[in-house]
Amino acid sequence: MATAKEEKQFAKERAKRLKEKRAAYRAAKKAGTLDARQLSPEHMRYLRRKAVVEKVWPFFRFFIIFGLCFVILYPLIYMISTAFRPSDQMQDPSVIWIPKSLTLDNIKETWKTIDYFWTFLNTVKLNIIASLLQVVTCALTGYGFARFNFKGKKILFAVVIMMIIVPPQIIVIPTFMQFSYFRAFGIVEQLIKLFPSYFQSTYNASPGAEYISLIDHGITMYAPALFANGIKAGLFIYIFRQFFRGLPKELEDSAYLDGCGAFKTFIKVMVPNASSSFLTVFLFSIVWYWNDYYISSSYFLQNNTMALMLQNLSNTLDLRLFNGMNVSVRNKIVWLESGCLLSITPILIMYVFLQRYFTEGIERSGLVG
Repeated sequence: MATAKEEKQFAKERAKRLKEKRAAYRAAKKAGTLDARQLSPEHMRYLRRKAVVEKVWPFFRFFIIFGLCFVILYPLIYMISTAFRPSDQMQDPSVIWIPKSLTLDNIKETWKTIDYFWTFLNTVKLNIIASLLQVVTCALTGYGFARFNFKGKKILFAVVIMMIIVPPQIIVIPTFMQFSYFRAFGIVEQLIKLFPSYFQSTYNASPGAEYISLIDHGITMYAPALFANGIKAGLFIYIFRQFFRGLPKELEDSAYLDGCGAFKTFIKVMVPNASSSFLTVFLFSIVWYWNDYYISSSYFLQNNTMALMLQNLSNTLDLRLFNGMNVSVRNKIVWLESGCLLSITPILIMYVFLQRYFTEGIERSGLVG
């Protein structure tokens, strides 16, 4: 009886012979000198199975891709079909996908109802500033984790992982209290004494107040982003860490030999090589800040962002378009879908123009591969 070692060696030799036969079959087929009589029965069975798979697999692949596309594109197709449809056709059972006529009245009325122009400008201002701050601080943090060794590095990186795992709802209440009664270790009280008129007009703070309220102010978004604690900041730090770890160490060594310090090396050497990662993180940050409504609704009392306006669009339509009447969702679905279309259009336009750079950045940022 053969030992385990001999059986293993026999299996290797058998696989090697089969590989050689397959290579000879491909070469003979390519040269046009193929003779089926020269092939073993085992090889013939393999070729028959391969031929069946090659014929059947395209059908399975089509149904899989078609199903995924339908699941993903169905809401978008329905939204476009409804947004440009007159409201009376929603009650017409003969109209399912293609409306009998098209109209822009829904878009115009929704545009005026949500004051789209100023809402869009305010959202862009909030997103651009917060995203830029977050990209810079997360890049510096990720670079520090990737290239430097210091005490407590593993503990701090565990905190970064917890930022990815732990949902923001866990800390929203203490954060809200911090912004509602912002003291900054007594610094705010001293600033109120020095500039009482400014704080009274801007934050409604009395001259002897010990704190100010930052609720309904952009600082509630800018401050966390400035300290690498904004929306999805833990994921962005991880992306930069993975990318900087993949860069050759010789780049930094050459910069140090030329007299560059750590920060100058980061600016002059690392940042130009990480342009794709910067773009990827910036686009991700823009999209997540644009779509966020939970954190925004915690800090903003007014509907001054696109996500908040879309969240309360049904009530806004009842108040402004239907004169306070409580209209069912079925009767105002065309305006709701128009609001959704207006909300996602800027993001879609941005993605169309930056798709190539966005895909390249994902491939090089450590998210795949």
